Amino acid sequence: MSLQARIEQKLTDTFQPERLAVINESHLHAGHHADMTGEGETHMRVRIVSSKFADMTRLARHRAITELLKPELDAGLHALAVEPSAPGEPTRW
Repeated sequence: MSLQARIEQKLTDTFQPERLAVINESHLHAGHHADMTGEGETHMRVRIVSSKFADMTRLARHRAITELLKPELDAGLHALAVEPSAPGEPTRW
């Protein structure tokens, strides 16, 4: 299973989102470091809308997601951009 698919599965299982997009942005970072070719799954963006975020601060939302994805970060995911929203809040979609 790809890293992107694992992230999608974990977020779906935990937050039952109304909307979810996990976007591989690794290609945008080619050449930033000598070992970053732009291939693979090093940089991900998460856009998620879930009712579970309704009573959480922005910081708490970010912490919940990064804690859930800590194994992926520890295993080599270099960057994770997080855009969490509750239903009815503005999103970038």
